[in-house]
Amino acid sequence: MNKNVMLIGYNYSPEPTGIGKYSGEMIQWLANRGYNCTVITTYPYYPYWKVQEPYFKKRFWYQKEVVDFESGGKITVYRCPMYVPKEPSGKKRMLLDLSFMVSAFFQLIKLLFKKKIDTVITVVPSFQFGLLGFFYKMIKKAKTVYHIQDLQIEAAQDLNMIPSQKIIKVLFKIEKFIFKKTDVVSTISEKMVEKVRLKADKNILLFPNWSDTSFFHPIKDAQSLKSNFGFQPTDKIILYSGAIGEKQGLEAIIHAAKTLKENNEVKFTVCGTGPYKSKLQDMVSEMGLDNVFFMPLQPLEKFNQFLNMADVHLVIQKAKAGDLVMPSKLTNILSVGGLALITANKDSGLYALTKKYSIGLVVEAENQDALNKGILNILNMKNVDDIKNNSRIYAEKFLNINNVMKNFEKETLL
Repeated sequence: MNKNVMLIGYNYSPEPTGIGKYSGEMIQWLANRGYNCTVITTYPYYPYWKVQEPYFKKRFWYQKEVVDFESGGKITVYRCPMYVPKEPSGKKRMLLDLSFMVSAFFQLIKLLFKKKIDTVITVVPSFQFGLLGFFYKMIKKAKTVYHIQDLQIEAAQDLNMIPSQKIIKVLFKIEKFIFKKTDVVSTISEKMVEKVRLKADKNILLFPNWSDTSFFHPIKDAQSLKSNFGFQPTDKIILYSGAIGEKQGLEAIIHAAKTLKENNEVKFTVCGTGPYKSKLQDMVSEMGLDNVFFMPLQPLEKFNQFLNMADVHLVIQKAKAGDLVMPSKLTNILSVGGLALITANKDSGLYALTKKYSIGLVVEAENQDALNKGILNILNMKNVDDIKNNSRIYAEKFLNINNVMKNFEKETLL
């Protein structure tokens, strides 16, 4: 008999990046294994911060989607209405979370009268979705999994998105309750496992983000790919590809481009979308830079070539975020054997991981001079092939989706 699994989270397929991508691939993998999967989510909005077609006109009400698989598995998606701010702030994000919490709760009540779900997986953010998992468990006696993609409360506190300490304390108390009532708590990096273990006072499962290492792979003679994207084969492409938000500190890329503007071969490329993109474009215009290029999200069929054509991949984070978020963009960079320049401080898990496996060059976070020098150093390094090989080996060993999901299945579903 097929097992029934439910995922609750507002980021889901067909969102092309971030948490939605991983949640969608997780459910797809399970359905291909014969699981009957139910998803309570909303309409795709990330990283655009606007509901995307063909869902835009339907975004104010509920919608059901069903897909059957040859394995005997099935995916049933319930899309719930949610407030999506054009320019997310701390208060607007709280309203976003609350609106989905309410609409998802009403959908969950309806599912109480359908066939029992064996395991409920709630995905953080938002952290309070764990209450929905607890509610279903209390009524239907299901197993619950609380998967943490982002330590949301700490991020809000450190980035001053919620200035009130009283509210922060209340949020931590709610989170502690969720930890106590959840059967399995998982998160995406070793350093985050340590942090969550201290908070939850229980064992934490390592469930890292992955890459499709068969699709994302190194391409020989990658220099020839540059002309496909409007560059010269001799150009040195410094690429940032991912969500463009305030927490990354991406203005550092523009300042680096200003420093290196006399080098005509170095081209800074920012690929993606997000609420902070227009500010970066304004900075480029004000500085009169002609070595910074903004490109839209690339279609999946071209994305492997796009990543391969870059000489250097930038993984930019603010110092306070270094231990809170394991950058999802890094998985595909490693899978294509990319040369990564990462901003992370010495006490962060990302710094330790990069140094342990020699999978990139690390410079101090929020240090403009260090970033500028790091770019020059990595462009002139002679052992880049060693780093690229290490990156691909690490991806094949630790980030292969089948290996990651089989371990998750073993620890939580079987």
